[in-house]
Amino acid sequence: MIQAQEITDFLNENITGEHCGLWIHLSLIAGIAAVSVASYYVVNLLGRLIRVLVDKTSTKWDDDMLNDAFLQALGQLAPALVVWWLLPKFFSTSDASAMWISIGTRCYILWTVIYIVCITISNLYNAFSRRPKLRAYAVKGIFQMAKLVVILLGVILTVSILIEKSPVAILTAIGASAAILMLVFKDTILGLVASVQLTANRMLKRGDWVVVDKHGANGEVTDVSLTTVKVRNWDNSITTIPPYSLVSESFRNYQPMVKGKGRRVERSIYIDVNSVGFCSEEHLRRLADGGFIDAAIAEGGGRHVNLTLLRDYLERYLSGHELVNANMLYMVRQMEPTPSGLPLQLYFFTYRTSWKEYEHVQSDIFDHVYATIGEFGLRIFQTPAGTDISGLGHRS
Repeated sequence: MIQAQEITDFLNENITGEHCGLWIHLSLIAGIAAVSVASYYVVNLLGRLIRVLVDKTSTKWDDDMLNDAFLQALGQLAPALVVWWLLPKFFSTSDASAMWISIGTRCYILWTVIYIVCITISNLYNAFSRRPKLRAYAVKGIFQMAKLVVILLGVILTVSILIEKSPVAILTAIGASAAILMLVFKDTILGLVASVQLTANRMLKRGDWVVVDKHGANGEVTDVSLTTVKVRNWDNSITTIPPYSLVSESFRNYQPMVKGKGRRVERSIYIDVNSVGFCSEEHLRRLADGGFIDAAIAEGGGRHVNLTLLRDYLERYLSGHELVNANMLYMVRQMEPTPSGLPLQLYFFTYRTSWKEYEHVQSDIFDHVYATIGEFGLRIFQTPAGTDISGLGHRS
């Protein structure tokens, strides 16, 4: 193998005349540059071969981690390593140009390594996000903080290289101004802590339906980053919320309900109290003929309140409805009377949890309820409108 001294001697023997030292100097730099450029293409060729092998494997982790961006970054590192390795072999440390080239090369190597580490962190985040079982742990804020720490270390080491001081001395100076740094990076630090808490306690993840009344958010979480949680509201507007506010304040997450066995309906209709009363025998027979009550009730006689019969019928109707989960709690109950009438509340759970289907099921059930109430001789309380009042004068 040809040694560096042999190359230097060869150039000294063959390059003579005025300014020979400059030409030898430039020739060595050009040779090192040519070798570094060649190393770039060699590493890129190896990267393509690695990519072909990665594509043929059955696992997907290597596809996520050894992607094109990562392999290209490795290719960018090769020339700098070649220069860093060859430069001391041909130039003395006292040479000014070689010293500046060495400093620039070390800085380039440092930031290329930082770039590779950041790409690795991004690839790891993307790999977590693509796997349903790991998606809940892919908190963007944690990965962003990891990148931030790596970049801060790179800045400290770069300053250390430029001023030729130990990184410990720089860290000591930074430690003295820790209070100022805490103030500057307050939101970042709070966001990181909040992101960890949200993930560790499984409080929030992308795709969840959340409602945050204080911030006017009601929609799907699209992104959880270090400093913001983005919520796409159902009107397609975007609300951004600081992560730490979700930890320090309350919010509602409807995702367990969406993935659960039922979505609750808790809705009341208001009965005119004046229409509540006992049913006559003829009325009982009509209800029995219509299938609203059992025939035994009509034949057995007795005094039956129409509101009681309505509650019994509605509970049977809910238990037999194909879209009502009868395995969960359901009931029809009276609430405390109000000036607007007697509230009759239907409490049940539907199998349909998506917004549109849920509203359709709820509406269909209450359409039936409104149409049925009159069969029992009951009236729905309704505040008189202006036309009702004006009509009294015409009738008189």
